[in-house]
Amino acid sequence: MKLLIINGPNLNLLGTREPDTYGKESFEDYFSKLQFKFRETELSYYQSNIEGELIDRLQQADMEFDGVILNAAAYTHTSIGIGDAVKAIGIPVVEVHISNTFSREQFRHKSYISANAKGIIIGFGLSSYDLAINSFLIK
Repeated sequence: MKLLIINGPNLNLLGTREPDTYGKESFEDYFSKLQFKFRETELSYYQSNIEGELIDRLQQADMEFDGVILNAAAYTHTSIGIGDAVKAIGIPVVEVHISNTFSREQFRHKSYISANAKGIIIGFGLSSYDLAINSFLIK
């Protein structure tokens, strides 16, 4: 199984950005733990702050991976283009959010991704990524 984790804007700042909301661990450190924990799964990681680059990577993933774990961050609530890309590709996408978006500002309650995602995992901190990986491994 080959899975790609795609993180959107500002998630490159994990570990320093709003640690009360997002924790104190960088995603790179956490990703190393995921690779160790899920040794039999080939995990790759991509992060960009640029909407078009996220769309390009989703389209490329369709030919390279069995699934995508997508945390589009703020673009979740604003990007019809990312939502359309999720709909257009032929592999499943699990939408992930570190925080509980429904306990935050009202504008974070809308997702342009959810309707076309295999599933949604929200609010379990970085463990949301573990849960998403497991969702691909459960038969």
